[in-house]
Amino acid sequence: MRVVIAEDNALLREGLVLLLSSAGHEVVAVAGSGPEVLPALLEHRPDVAVLDVRMPPGFRDEGLRAALAARKEIPDLPVLVLSQYVEETYAAELLGGGASGVGYLLKDRVGRVDEFLDALERVASGGTALDPEVVTELLTRRRDDPLDTLTPREREVLHLMAEGRDNATIAKTLVVSDRAVSKHIGNVFAKLSLPPSDSGHRRVLAVLAYLNKG
Repeated sequence: MRVVIAEDNALLREGLVLLLSSAGHEVVAVAGSGPEVLPALLEHRPDVAVLDVRMPPGFRDEGLRAALAARKEIPDLPVLVLSQYVEETYAAELLGGGASGVGYLLKDRVGRVDEFLDALERVASGGTALDPEVVTELLTRRRDDPLDTLTPREREVLHLMAEGRDNATIAKTLVVSDRAVSKHIGNVFAKLSLPPSDSGHRRVLAVLAYLNKG
């Protein structure tokens, strides 16, 4: 894959370059500040962009803004956002308007190489990858809605769905049968008034779209 990296921390940036190169990917450009990001993305049109949320000069949301601007110019540009903390507003904005090919991971997740590379490849192929802590924040900060009607097991299934896991992975993770997973997913969609789908990716998008409402 051809990758553009936007990260102001030089050590992490070079670490990402080394990690991705060692995994067989091509880093076509790196950016160390917000103003550099959009031109790099538009010039190279990578298979996936790995972006920090907060970058110079303001250290606010420069990376995210560049990602959103790039996706307007390059529809469906896969973007994997890295952040030091769970920032709900940024996550919601990134996921708004359709969540195809997007990911939001905490930077600590980069140290788990296999998980990070798996998330990167999932996003690049048009899937979704959300850090479990991000999912938890999105779920727990919402009150007085149908999410409150989910059972603990259904909530666990929803977490894994929002991370982009398929039925087999969910079953293995929760140590239950595939049939039980299908039943829980059906209950989740029914309680959230979302139509079930045979597409694993589409069902993730439906859940994320619901989480992003309001």
